Amino acid sequence: MPSVPQRVVIASGNRGKLREIASLLAPLGIEVCAQTDFAIPEAVEDGDSFVANALLKARHAARLTGLPAIADDSGLAVDALHGAPGVYSARYAGPDASDDDNIDKLLHELGDRPAAERGAGFHCAAVFVASAGDESPLIEEGVWRGRIAAARRGAGGFGYDPVFFDPELARCAAELSATEKNARSHRGKAFRALSDGLAKRWA
Repeated sequence: MPSVPQRVVIASGNRGKLREIASLLAPLGIEVCAQTDFAIPEAVEDGDSFVANALLKARHAARLTGLPAIADDSGLAVDALHGAPGVYSARYAGPDASDDDNIDKLLHELGDRPAAERGAGFHCAAVFVASAGDESPLIEEGVWRGRIAAARRGAGGFGYDPVFFDPELARCAAELSATEKNARSHRGKAFRALSDGLAKRWA
């Protein structure tokens, strides 16, 4: 049975994400650090799926630090657009696109489709690799289903949150508190599953 590592590097410089992951792994007694603490450049994300990109990032961080690594990749898949923007979510409107640019393009592509034809899902793949050459990575995925609103709502969140409508809560993601969002989000689901998987692996 593999031993619990003392430190794990997160393949991200996002401090909010680091805090969230650190909280989930706290019961395991693991120190979590960001790859930016090691001045590591971001990996080239040229995978054809969320899982592939997450593994690219995790192995990149593990290779350059010598530590076990955790990474995730996520994005929006719209049913009527055959899964687009998918892995290109962050650069849907171009390589230097802002969140507003991406939302504008998405709303334009959907046009005046009725609500029944605006189904979508946020997807997240979260992975753990014990080393850069780990051939048995732990992989977990989470999905948050909803639909694309006809216009922006709310001032919170980021990315496509202002137009991602959750029918059960009757609000867009940008209108939810951080606690509400984490309880339902694709990322929250994926990382809770990853944390549970790691706890079982090291039990």
